[in-house]
Amino acid sequence: MVRGRIPRQPAKTGRHEGAGISRPLKASQKNAGLRPGPTQATEKKSRERSTKGYNPLAPERIAEILRRLDQLYPDVTCALTHKDAWQLLVATILSAQSTDVNVNRVTPELFRKYPTVADFAALTPEQLEPDIRSTGFFRNKSKSVVGAAKRIVTEFGGQVPDDMARLLTLPGVARKTANVVLGTWFKKADGLVVDTHVTRIARRLELTKNTDAPKIEQDLMKVIPREKWILFAHQLIWHGRKLCIARRPKCVDCALENICHAGDKTWSTVEIHKNAKL
Repeated sequence: MVRGRIPRQPAKTGRHEGAGISRPLKASQKNAGLRPGPTQATEKKSRERSTKGYNPLAPERIAEILRRLDQLYPDVTCALTHKDAWQLLVATILSAQSTDVNVNRVTPELFRKYPTVADFAALTPEQLEPDIRSTGFFRNKSKSVVGAAKRIVTEFGGQVPDDMARLLTLPGVARKTANVVLGTWFKKADGLVVDTHVTRIARRLELTKNTDAPKIEQDLMKVIPREKWILFAHQLIWHGRKLCIARRPKCVDCALENICHAGDKTWSTVEIHKNAKL
């Protein structure tokens, strides 16, 4: 009986046939008059044909990205521990320049000590500082949390506002924090959360060329269906934590690898676009 052959699987090191990232000839090779061989020339023409007319924002490509993200992260949500809109607001403010894990270590005791928004409103920033010191930038965060609590109590009847315009009047609240609260707690898609993970992956996937959060958010809102805004942002955040990390992303394990042309990939089966990177 003739035995079947098992196709070779790509090595995780990236050192396998046909998957390497192409590199230009060295100066010594150019000076020696060397030219790409037939195989290299064929591969170059193939790459040129494959990217001719390439549109990273094509509806079918966006749909495929969303489909694969849905398979990877079907029901992910905000990782910050909270029981109500106020707790989520506080946790989100504290998460700036910190990790969700660190914030989740701090908030249980914080909310046990100060159970309501009125309890926070009765504090001075200096009184709150020791409780949140480990989250970093604790002086500014204390001012923001206490200031937001006072405004919510005096102007919004003790209830966290459920619309973008009023949320943005709270100290320490910009669009990212407002989008977290609106999307996660109130289930309102007024925009997309753009943090460092969303920024990194959106640029690597060529969904934006911008680097500042407001412009990235606007770019994503144009190509991602509104009904997907909330989930999509959480999916990119989870993907950024698990695989598409900032340094040495785990491209060999990524389900998006063959539709991603990022210039800072660590392993690739497709052409690299040098400007598509963080």
